[in-house]
Amino acid sequence: MASVRVSKSVVKATLVAADVASWCCAFVILGLFLMSSVRETSVPYDPVKGSRLLSRPCDEIYVVGEGETLHTISDKCGDPYIVEQNPHIHDPDDVFPGLVIKITPKLPRKP
Repeated sequence: MASVRVSKSVVKATLVAADVASWCCAFVILGLFLMSSVRETSVPYDPVKGSRLLSRPCDEIYVVGEGETLHTISDKCGDPYIVEQNPHIHDPDDVFPGLVIKITPKLPRKP
């Protein structure tokens, strides 16, 4: 086999190119990491309160919002039997935001 002689300048140029490539990769990885750690804040959290409660949809599974009572939910969703269909509600006056209830509309929804 013939031995191949490589000059020192070619080896040095190859090492410099490899060093530049590794620094470029490091900066790209750092940039991707920083971009993934930034949270998008263009959509602010806006809880449903006040008169906007009336415009919330009545799904079969309903989460009670702030300021709602079983009476207002019953009127809005057309389900007069909320307490009977939700055995986990022991006291109809003890309703709090975040409570999950089952809704079965019997009447057409009020606009």
